[in-house]
Amino acid sequence: MSERAVIDLANPMYYNNRELSWLNFNKRVLEESSDLNNPLLERMKFLAIFSSNLDEFFMVRVAGLKDQVKAGFNKPENKAGLTPKQQLNRISIKAHELVKIQNRVLREEILPSLAEEGFYLKKPAELTKEQRQFLLDYFDNEVFPVLTPMAIDAYRPFPMLLNRSLNLVVMLENDEPDAEMDRVAIVQVPGVLERTIEIPSEKDGAFVLLEDVLEYFIDRIFHGYKVKNVNTFRITRNADMEIHEEGARDLLLEIEKELKKRKWGAAVRLEIKSQDLDQHVLDYLLEELEIHCKDVYEIDGPIDLTFLFPFTKKLGTLREGLSYETFIPQLPEDLTSREDIFEKTLQQDVLFYHPYESFEPVIDFISQAADDPTVLAIKMTLYRVSGDSPIIESLKRAAEKGKQVTVLVELKARFDEENNVQWAKELEKAGCHVIYGMHNLKTHSKITLIVRKRAGRIERFVHLGTGNYNDATAKLYTDHGLITAKKEFGVDATNFFNYLSGYMDKPKYNHLVVAPFDIQDAFIKLIDEEIEIHKKYGNGRIIAKMNSLTDKRLIMKLYEASNAGVQIDCIIRGICCMRPGIPGVSDNIRVISIVGRFLEHSRIYYFHHNGERKIYLSSADMMTRNMIKRVEILFPILEEALKERLDNFLHLQLADNAKARYQDNEGNYHYVKHGPEDTYIDCQLESLKAAYRVREDEE
Repeated sequence: MSERAVIDLANPMYYNNRELSWLNFNKRVLEESSDLNNPLLERMKFLAIFSSNLDEFFMVRVAGLKDQVKAGFNKPENKAGLTPKQQLNRISIKAHELVKIQNRVLREEILPSLAEEGFYLKKPAELTKEQRQFLLDYFDNEVFPVLTPMAIDAYRPFPMLLNRSLNLVVMLENDEPDAEMDRVAIVQVPGVLERTIEIPSEKDGAFVLLEDVLEYFIDRIFHGYKVKNVNTFRITRNADMEIHEEGARDLLLEIEKELKKRKWGAAVRLEIKSQDLDQHVLDYLLEELEIHCKDVYEIDGPIDLTFLFPFTKKLGTLREGLSYETFIPQLPEDLTSREDIFEKTLQQDVLFYHPYESFEPVIDFISQAADDPTVLAIKMTLYRVSGDSPIIESLKRAAEKGKQVTVLVELKARFDEENNVQWAKELEKAGCHVIYGMHNLKTHSKITLIVRKRAGRIERFVHLGTGNYNDATAKLYTDHGLITAKKEFGVDATNFFNYLSGYMDKPKYNHLVVAPFDIQDAFIKLIDEEIEIHKKYGNGRIIAKMNSLTDKRLIMKLYEASNAGVQIDCIIRGICCMRPGIPGVSDNIRVISIVGRFLEHSRIYYFHHNGERKIYLSSADMMTRNMIKRVEILFPILEEALKERLDNFLHLQLADNAKARYQDNEGNYHYVKHGPEDTYIDCQLESLKAAYRVREDEE
């Protein structure tokens, strides 16, 4: 037998570009808006999620690439080998294609389905005389007083328009016969007013959009001028912050300063209504905004479909049965309603699976600690919390009662910087010791340590999780968490917080693996071990569930394991730079993505290890930024019963044939096919049913 040819596993042909892979993920989100298995209002929400996702993508990722081009940087990225210019060109083609699909879905699928339910999104001209009179009264009394038309001339330059604000550009001609040229004005659609206006109707639910009302009554704003043309448009700006940590004496003040600049970054995208679009108007905006024609998105319908979030909420109050059935998150399988979580944890580790299992016990865990006189200290990391966080209140209460409270608030959590600055100030005011993280690293770990003294003995309780301490998103994101009282975890948590807050060498941990760098090295070691075990026993198996996979070193190691015969299943919701099924490279790798009712957010890493089953949970994805630019935690599940539950969960996800898509060897995704004889498996629905069954069995 001839020796197998050596394959260069670093070949760019074997990798997906990060940005294009993300667009493929957002395409999967968009596809959910056409899935008739989803209730109508949920399909509308997926359109809104697609828009919100795309906004952030342009504000950060596209803006970053444009900055690279502007700086003359032309080096290819290190996986798929595309230069910044090549990436921008491909992004533009793909994004335009997806936006057209989004517009078509709204126009041809969603709006007709709404009409079947008796709801209509109308233009003012389509209303009856009485309805138009109602609209005129609404405009005069509610809208007009809020408007500020902005003329543009030598004394009033083109205004600095707010990022993502909706505006009208109005072309006017003066009635005076000797007027030399047309005039231009900008009218901002007031963000303080509801975007959808309900119109009184005896037969149906009629709504109009605020920007259409402004356009219809635009001549009432410009007395003495004739309106030649009016167009709705919206710009997206570079919102990435440049935080200069080296020279910052106080990181909190530095971030507050940068937040003020975010609203006024360079324009990176122009969305404009295609209906009655005047080329002169478009050319004028391109010149004023200094934007390229490739960054123009002509929209055949409403701009910025994030308005569908509040609109679906409004429709849901008018008609039942158009959304998912509400469900009540259940108590975790390891707890009963009568058990004290601290006493239970002293007996065994407690595993959580949100949102099917309630986040309330985690909130109660911290609240109970705040009020318990035997608790001496509470330490925790906060990355993103809710707007009215009960956890923050518990921490403040604990500090006010004299407990030692240390909170690491990550001020650099993107788009939560402003909230976190405010929380940091409140916590400090209450007497908490607040730290902001480590130099040039984001602290993305999810960990809480509670220290109490009973009967002369110190007890330590540790909560570790894959998701944020956010009671709002805990109802929408799937995440796993663990509370343990095992001594080694308590020692590790103590060393972890001391390392963050003080001056000490990097600790040696019993169970925790902490990034930067150590998690990546640990994964390499675990994959190498699985390769060696497979050579000996022939049963090598890896299952990795995460949000995104981008780290080239780890991808190459997974390719190596595949070539050794190890079976690898990856459940990756979002970006995946690895390509499965390439002959001689990734034959034994399968990649699926699940996009459904809940955002798949948990990170679970399974290594068969000849039946020993090494299973880890983590705050970290296999992304380069998580491996080397963040403080992350990877932690093992030690109890066999909990391993069994996670094992079953992973195999349920792999069996999904309702929401799962598989990636082919060219990076494209397709729904998993199932025949008429196959059982229909929606892993999220099955997890929901399972949580209810556990409670029913207990009762």
